[in-house]
Amino acid sequence: MSKKLTIGIFGFGVVGQGLYDIIKTKNLNLEIKKFVIKNADKKRTLPAELFTTDPDAILNDPEINTVVELIDDADAAFEITKRALSSGKNVVSANKKMIATHLEELTEIQQKYGTSLLYEGAVCGSIPIIRNLEEYYDNELLHSVSGIFNGSSNYILSKIFNENQSYAEALKKAQDLGFAETDPILDVGGFDPKFKLTIVASHAYGLFLDPDTILNLGIDKLSDADVRYAKEKNLKIKLIPFAKEINNSEVVLYVLPKFISKDNILYNVENENNGVLVKAAFADEQFFYGKGAGGHPTGSAVLSDITALRYDYRYEYKKHLTEKELKYSTNYELKVYFRYQNDDILDNINFSTISERYYSEDTKYVIGTIELKEIISKRVLINADGNFIAEI
Repeated sequence: MSKKLTIGIFGFGVVGQGLYDIIKTKNLNLEIKKFVIKNADKKRTLPAELFTTDPDAILNDPEINTVVELIDDADAAFEITKRALSSGKNVVSANKKMIATHLEELTEIQQKYGTSLLYEGAVCGSIPIIRNLEEYYDNELLHSVSGIFNGSSNYILSKIFNENQSYAEALKKAQDLGFAETDPILDVGGFDPKFKLTIVASHAYGLFLDPDTILNLGIDKLSDADVRYAKEKNLKIKLIPFAKEINNSEVVLYVLPKFISKDNILYNVENENNGVLVKAAFADEQFFYGKGAGGHPTGSAVLSDITALRYDYRYEYKKHLTEKELKYSTNYELKVYFRYQNDDILDNINFSTISERYYSEDTKYVIGTIELKEIISKRVLINADGNFIAEI
């Protein structure tokens, strides 16, 4: 028998509205008692008495046993989540930055107070990847987890490669449709998929990591020359977060643009869709595909977590408890394409090998191998205006 949930929700934006739209069509033995919102003057589609700007209206209400956190501010989200868990309330969150940054502390709080934090909606929208990593792959040896984790950047790349739009045109269209923010750097700079990768790595490999230690370079420096190179080779560029176990003891993690061919399953993941590719020792290769953004797809993932709490579900973090301890490493060599503007930049970056050089009036690039730790140490130089790097 499921228990009744009395819910307080922080935020009533796209995901909050999407969640409410889904809940009102169901009979799920739950009640939404209060929404905490930032702007009291904004007109709402629900009765005014449901809304307040006072967080304590939820956090100090003993009748509310479940808090749903759907706000943008990661720092505020952390304080809300910490207070709720510490006062005996379970929490569902979709804030990937907050979870990635504070996951270790949040797991300790859950253990101390016997509460549960679920966050399927924080990673890849409607795709149930966290629950699968927790349950289906709990005793599995995972070789790698990669994919397309950011719908905004993928939408932009789809418009560039499928409709011959420029980067600027595609970005503006994404902004007009609400897929990208006015300042889109979190998406196109690879920060959003990095936060999601950090969370995935915790459930896949038992690692608590500071996201700041993980390399993320995005598509914000992409030029027509890079697109032309890809099309000449019958390739597409995708922004790929990547986690891989090496040497049976280490895991490498990074987010980089990558040239992919038609035989790669991610080649046809287009627009705002996401795809997660899991390669495992026993289950072999499996692919998860679905909407990575939007109120209803993300709202469906949030609702899945809410309904799981009716049966006292919690993540067990099984990979953290196993005897085999994996460590995060940057000792990994990649083959890359590097377009650059100034010739002297190659004197300041240590490529292991360079197999190809190209010069023309409007573009210069090299293809070679380079250590991940070298990219990290030289990331400011590599990511300067006029330069672009992508894995091959």
